[in-house]
Amino acid sequence: MFERMGQLFRGNEPVAIAVELAAIWLAVFVVLRFLRGTRGAGVLKGVIVVLAAIILSLRFAGGGSDSFVRLRFVAEALAGTLALALVVIFQPELRQALVRLGQSRWLAGRDTRFSETAPAIEEAVEFLSRNQFGALIVIERSVPLGDAVRTGVALDSAVSARLLEAIFWPNSPLHDLAVVVSGDRLVAANVQLPLADASAVPPRLGSRHLAAVGATEESDAVVVVVSEQTGAIRIASAGTLSEPIPFESFAAELRKALASEEGFGEPSREATA
Repeated sequence: MFERMGQLFRGNEPVAIAVELAAIWLAVFVVLRFLRGTRGAGVLKGVIVVLAAIILSLRFAGGGSDSFVRLRFVAEALAGTLALALVVIFQPELRQALVRLGQSRWLAGRDTRFSETAPAIEEAVEFLSRNQFGALIVIERSVPLGDAVRTGVALDSAVSARLLEAIFWPNSPLHDLAVVVSGDRLVAANVQLPLADASAVPPRLGSRHLAAVGATEESDAVVVVVSEQTGAIRIASAGTLSEPIPFESFAAELRKALASEEGFGEPSREATA
């Protein structure tokens, strides 16, 4: 086995070998970093085990002789099938990767108009959190949310703290579901968002938090969610959900989320609402 591995490095320039190993390491690092905190991270472990078993069976089962012909035939067929299966298994992660690529700063600029609406959102979130009024505020960035917006009630109004507070006031006709903010306009209320898989948030959190994560899995939106049970404030971004954020830190965390293309990692499963 070690002799076969040694053959991989014979007859090659040291610089070329170093470059190839660095490229392999970088590719693995990027994949693991991207999958960190996602459901695909757990699947990847099983895939690595299967791939390792297939590679070992192909390389070391009988070498180039006629031994284990049937085993190598099955392994080669399984390897081809697994390659196609990976596209299906990691379809959500692949789609999210393309979204992140499209939202990169060198491909899409940031909407600076949000700086005008941030104080209104912060004031409204403080009121909603203090009174334990549930809220879901979606801040659109470079990826349009037209499909989601069409499920709600069109408003096209300037963003103000009083308007947001009125919308999420209990028993208000529009207090259910989400509002969508685009630039300096509140474009829709009572918006239905796609729900993330139940494993994406701690088990004590409900559908409002699942919707917050779901909205960020296929777009680069940032979502502010206020718990109706506890008034806890969280931010969802890039398919991940933050830990509860004290209001004193909310303004800084919101601006950080809007300036970043990264998520928050996997929240603790012991976190409360």
